[in-house]
Amino acid sequence: MYLTDRSAPARADTGPDRRSGPGRRVAPVVLVLGTVSLITDVSSEMVTAVLPLYLVSRLGFSPLGFGTLDGVYNGVSALVQLTGGHLADRVRNHKLMAGLGYGLSALCKPLLLLAGSIGTLGTVLALERTGKGLRTAPRDAMISLSTPARDQGRAFGVHRAMDTTGAMLGPLAAFLILRAAADGYDAVFGVSACVAVLGVLVLVLFVPGRRQAARTDGTDGLGGTGEPGGPEGAGEPAGIGGLGWPGGTGRPGGPDGTGGPGGQDGTGEPGRTGGPGGTGGPDGPDASDGRPPVRVREALALLRVPRLRALAGCAALLGLTTVSDAFVYLLLQRRAGIGEQWFTLLPLGTAVVFLSLAVPVGALADRIGRRTVFLAGHVGLLTAYALLLWAPATPVLAPAVLALHGAFYAATDGVLPAALAGLVPEELRASGLAIVGTSQALARFCCSLAFGAAWTVWGDGPALAGSAVGLLCCAAVAGLVLRPAGGTR
Repeated sequence: MYLTDRSAPARADTGPDRRSGPGRRVAPVVLVLGTVSLITDVSSEMVTAVLPLYLVSRLGFSPLGFGTLDGVYNGVSALVQLTGGHLADRVRNHKLMAGLGYGLSALCKPLLLLAGSIGTLGTVLALERTGKGLRTAPRDAMISLSTPARDQGRAFGVHRAMDTTGAMLGPLAAFLILRAAADGYDAVFGVSACVAVLGVLVLVLFVPGRRQAARTDGTDGLGGTGEPGGPEGAGEPAGIGGLGWPGGTGRPGGPDGTGGPGGQDGTGEPGRTGGPGGTGGPDGPDASDGRPPVRVREALALLRVPRLRALAGCAALLGLTTVSDAFVYLLLQRRAGIGEQWFTLLPLGTAVVFLSLAVPVGALADRIGRRTVFLAGHVGLLTAYALLLWAPATPVLAPAVLALHGAFYAATDGVLPAALAGLVPEELRASGLAIVGTSQALARFCCSLAFGAAWTVWGDGPALAGSAVGLLCCAAVAGLVLRPAGGTR
């Protein structure tokens, strides 16, 4: 069903005539994938918006039971991301793996109509999140590979803005359905299934099968620079400080576009040889031409890259103290005295701010440094926690918390994958994205379980206070670990 033309890729325009400045356009594949994400997020966020109240009010779940299911909903995808990322790199067919993930999620939506117990509901949610885990890294890899490294933040910002438009429309649709339908929850789940199928169709029909590659400009993720290729083409994409493969010393391509031979990796095995034209030459072959499939050992070797390891570790550390969205909305409802009929609109507030800031914040991260923007987003989240803990229940409490929550996502959600553009070779891009995404998602899974248990035992206030203290400490550690070697940004 998901057919891909894996012939020579269409190269992104990175030549001197490319427009610079705020008017630069993103690659068409980014816009198409953004449309797929927009439609899919309408479907997903319709369910996410009603799920907390459905579980707590309709099915009578305790905070611990809800935290367990919320952890499953947000954490199972982490276990699958590595598989999806590696398989996409191995078969060199990112569209296929993304399509399988979107399709599995769509198939699970109507099954929510049949789930009434914690066991069946947990199984359905786990399968739905399995689909998300399969698609996330291949989709982000398609975005990354179609965009020059200097514009990664902008490209991911555009995609996340379109994705967030769906996240904004989903809760609004759920709100209207609940008000109009007699059996509102079942109606929400049914409409969500139909919308999910539409998203899969758009992916199949309009996402190009050819991998659209773009040469990196040597800029790494959160500080430091990679060494670019020769003037007319590059060999293997530069990693950290100019390193090509993890632990290797592969040199960039020469002036005729021929990639230089790789160095030795950590196992003493010769590095890969860059093909003619490398990744930047206009006439270079597709990455899959004449190359063996990517092996698991090569993907795991990415963990030997110090900067990638630091980024994954910090993402996990911060994820351990990032309270899930559902808990934030439940806390806000209690603190601000918001009625249940308005609960589904709370994610809409986060989405509006995220939509407004995703592109400008992504472009800002490209200019001033992704580390600075990434850490600033967590400072905003910490401020939101402080308001939930100590601010009085005034009419401005809910807008202030939701604004900070949306700004947090604008400063982190697209900036984190953009930071990987200069750290990971093209043929392992999906695997690298999966490693960092998995570390973060697993940490948030643990946070949901711990927060639900703490809320059950000590109450919501002490649980949130503990998370706030932990986030402050983890952000300070991340600021030190991610500090670039040059001492700037």
